[in-house]
Amino acid sequence: MSILAAPGSLATSSSALADEKPARPEIKTNRWQEDWSALADPALRTEAFDPIKYIPIMPGDPRSYVSFGMTLRERFEAVNAAAFGVGGIRSDAYLLQRLQFHADFHLDEHWQLFLQVEDDRAFGKNVVTPVDQDPLDMRLGFLAYVNATQVGTFKARVGRQDFDFDLQRFVSSREGANVRQSFDAVWGDWESGPWRFLGFLSQPVQYDFQHPFDDTSNSHFRFHTLRVERQVLGTNELSAYYSFYQKDNVHYLDASGDEKRNVFDVRFAGKLNQFDWDLEAMGQNGVIGGKDIRAWATGARAGYTFAGITWQPRLGMQVDAASGDHQPRDNVLGTFNPLFPNGYYFTLAGFTGYVNLVHVKPSLTVKPATNLSIMGALGFQWRETIADAIYVQPNIPVAGTAGKGSAWSGAYAQVRLDYRFDAHLTGAIEAVHYKIGDTIRQAGGHDSDYVGVELKYSL
Repeated sequence: MSILAAPGSLATSSSALADEKPARPEIKTNRWQEDWSALADPALRTEAFDPIKYIPIMPGDPRSYVSFGMTLRERFEAVNAAAFGVGGIRSDAYLLQRLQFHADFHLDEHWQLFLQVEDDRAFGKNVVTPVDQDPLDMRLGFLAYVNATQVGTFKARVGRQDFDFDLQRFVSSREGANVRQSFDAVWGDWESGPWRFLGFLSQPVQYDFQHPFDDTSNSHFRFHTLRVERQVLGTNELSAYYSFYQKDNVHYLDASGDEKRNVFDVRFAGKLNQFDWDLEAMGQNGVIGGKDIRAWATGARAGYTFAGITWQPRLGMQVDAASGDHQPRDNVLGTFNPLFPNGYYFTLAGFTGYVNLVHVKPSLTVKPATNLSIMGALGFQWRETIADAIYVQPNIPVAGTAGKGSAWSGAYAQVRLDYRFDAHLTGAIEAVHYKIGDTIRQAGGHDSDYVGVELKYSL
């Protein structure tokens, strides 16, 4: 959230301002948020592809330009088996490739037209799903309007777009998976001082990985939201939102039919000196197949960074919980719906779903070099209720676990390295070992391992 400076608050002298040089734009995960207008200054055009990063449209207006770009992500993954091998699922090793091209038209300081196509491939994967592969398709295509005044800033977008909230526990652009999540939506946003109000009407895009340009959205799957944010105690953020989630012909272990959920969420996140935190709670009610829905989830992350010590170690603690269905065959469904979760939130291994869960995860992160981050963690998992199943990402029940065994699900060890080679190239390595509990073992599962190696290049 941006805070508009008050008139007359500039204390910097004009000579000092003249000595300051505008920085080159940064490449972002959401490419439509980039602003390349600084390249109107020829002195900043220092890289080989700068001629296509800033092409003037209207002479004399530096904010009127078109920018072209691309992102290529290659990730090799090896995993013992999804769902711990229950049901005879065998080990797998494969390559996931995501290729994106975009054209970003800034018509003037108010209007933006953004177009992005994406081609996602899964090479050598035993079971290919809509989150693994999607041949060439329109991922983003929207018209945006921005008007900033001394009173506040108004923003609007219409078309195929993406959005995410906070740590992306429940609403994400699905960066972790190979196929990102898009929404056909109308979005409005008003920001003034410490306040921000936003709302949108959307139909989540549903992916068909058979042919190019076959992705669709329709009224059988809808997601609408109203949200308010407030900066408190400095730049710390308190937010709350209501969402309506509706999807037809849905199947749970104890309910089937058209699902309609009311979602209520509140979050408080911030930082005080070296201590950071992110707390969130969500409640859900509604109906599905003649049954009432009553579900909930909570998530908390906190950490302390020893900024004055070599490698700047950060000690972290993560605690999560989500409801399961306590009484099968009654008139209430208690299974939590994680909505649009982020694959990065737990691990990329996919062994953990945000459903019927109690999860505790201490971690240690260090930075041996400016561009290198290493994180090690241990995760401990239980079921919130034995009556419901153990779930893997995003909300897939492990066969043969519902109503059987103990609450203990298992424990895992995770190591992740992230390295930035330069402004365009990043790399990551992640390894996870999951030691299952007796409930999964009795269902036919086994301890599982995951290794992922990723390179991402953007221009």
